[in-house]
Amino acid sequence: MPHDTPLISTIVGGLVLAFIFGALAHRLRMPPLVGYLVAGVLVGPHTPGYVADQNLAPELAEIGVILLMFGVGLHFSLKDLMSVRGIALPGAIAQIAFATLLGWGLGALMGWPTGGSLVFGLALSVASTVVLLKALQERRLVETERGRIAVGWLIVEDLAMVLALVLIPAAAGIGGEGHAPAEPLSAGLNRLFGLDLGIGGMIAMTLVKVALFVALMLIFGRKLIPWAMHRIAHTGSRELFRLGVLAIALGVAFGAAKLFGVSLALGAFFAGMVLAESELSHRAAQESLPLRDAFAVLFFVSVGMLFDPNILIDKPLLILATLFIIVIGKSVAALLIVLAFKRPLGTALTISASLGQIGEFSFILAALGVDLGLLPEEGRDLILAGAIISIILNPLLFFLCDRMRPLLEEARREERAAEPAVAPAEEAAAEDDEVHPSGLHGHAIVVGYGRVGRIVGQNLKSAGTPFLVIEDSDTRIGELKAQGIEAFMGNAAATETLDLANLPAARSIAIAIPNTFEACRIAEQARSANPSILIVARAHSDAEVDALKQYGADTVIMGEREIALGMVDRLAQVHHESVAYEDDHGPDTIVPTDDPPPERE
Repeated sequence: MPHDTPLISTIVGGLVLAFIFGALAHRLRMPPLVGYLVAGVLVGPHTPGYVADQNLAPELAEIGVILLMFGVGLHFSLKDLMSVRGIALPGAIAQIAFATLLGWGLGALMGWPTGGSLVFGLALSVASTVVLLKALQERRLVETERGRIAVGWLIVEDLAMVLALVLIPAAAGIGGEGHAPAEPLSAGLNRLFGLDLGIGGMIAMTLVKVALFVALMLIFGRKLIPWAMHRIAHTGSRELFRLGVLAIALGVAFGAAKLFGVSLALGAFFAGMVLAESELSHRAAQESLPLRDAFAVLFFVSVGMLFDPNILIDKPLLILATLFIIVIGKSVAALLIVLAFKRPLGTALTISASLGQIGEFSFILAALGVDLGLLPEEGRDLILAGAIISIILNPLLFFLCDRMRPLLEEARREERAAEPAVAPAEEAAAEDDEVHPSGLHGHAIVVGYGRVGRIVGQNLKSAGTPFLVIEDSDTRIGELKAQGIEAFMGNAAATETLDLANLPAARSIAIAIPNTFEACRIAEQARSANPSILIVARAHSDAEVDALKQYGADTVIMGEREIALGMVDRLAQVHHESVAYEDDHGPDTIVPTDDPPPERE
């Protein structure tokens, strides 16, 4: 077996150092992604010591982007996308145009050619997929109106960059500043029929290919992909189901890029979006989560590898100017655009903070510009430096927006006080969608609203017991709210989410999720917040029972034991002619489910 294994060494070196420096950053109360970027700098070619493979790392990182966008698509329906098109489409286009103009101006001041300056501006105008989604997920905003607008904005940016990647080579050839192969379909028509479509034809071809991909996904994909996943689920093999999820995410993304010229991220997003209509979407999200997180970390490591720290000393003023465009120029533009659409101030601040950074598309544009001879290498270095520093500063930008929000809202209230009264309907429409802690007292908390949590919740409701639910599936959250049941979106193992349930005032908590690791953390936090609370949990083995009790659970129900007792009880009813057995679904009813059955040991 060969000892030269760049793939293994890149993965091991990247993940191990990312873990070490991510944990250190967390210890210092900094975002872990700062540690991931530092790890990338240390394994990059610009620092002494081990150097990871610079060709493999970005490709591994791209897998993280694909899986992340696939996960977003699983929670983002077409209805959600269309609901924000009125602000996401014009808003993203206006913000891209403004940031590109600022970048073009900076490039012109440095004496760069027009083509290079425009490429530089475009690279500064588009936000990072990974950073934006990580920020929204950490703040539980993906499912809110703010989150939907931000993701829709991101999709429009991706589409614009796909178009830019086709037009830049053509513009380079026309302007005489560089040259590159033409768009493949246009080049083929030119060879076969002698048709020179020009730049207008190339734009049309690109739009046709993107439209064709979207149409295929919405017409055929939304039927074929859910059908395939249901067939795999009924095999009963969790391994095949997990493999099917990854095959669909990666396969659709790769096929979209190769056949239609669509970005990998956008292809994966549409694959997730069509699968979201299936009842298996929640299971698919869970199965792809571990790999999604691991490869997302490699994305940040790969960004760090590209960074040359010497540029901080050589060109500090140019870096500051680049950062001004990314962090201040883009953010202020997004803020004003959202406010112009009469959206709440909280929505405007969230979107402006989310877009105050650049990432993966910026690197692609920079590399393309340098290869075509449009962008000087100095421009690429400034883009990389701006990307890394803006990613590090992004959490601080969110913090500042949170601090500024009360002051700005107070100023707006004073302005409205001097204006004519606002109609109640308009006042309600202007309210933000920020999540506030529960006001219940003496209530029960149900964590997880799957098959177990649903039965617990139905019985609490029938008994008239006040309760609330913590659930990470947006579909189930919608069902609960439609029934008038208070529900919070998020992972209950996160302190911020659990705090929303008003633990100190609760009387009991039922941890109905099957993940024992998270259940132990929830039980520990619940016991710490309320020493007298009753904690009931579920387990699948004696070891899990012991662990949950060690972390504070009062009663742990082991599934296999209760199933056996239920079977014994039912048999006794038949053999001893007892009353008929019934449950919520009627007598002698087995409820079908699309979840893959557990594998046999």
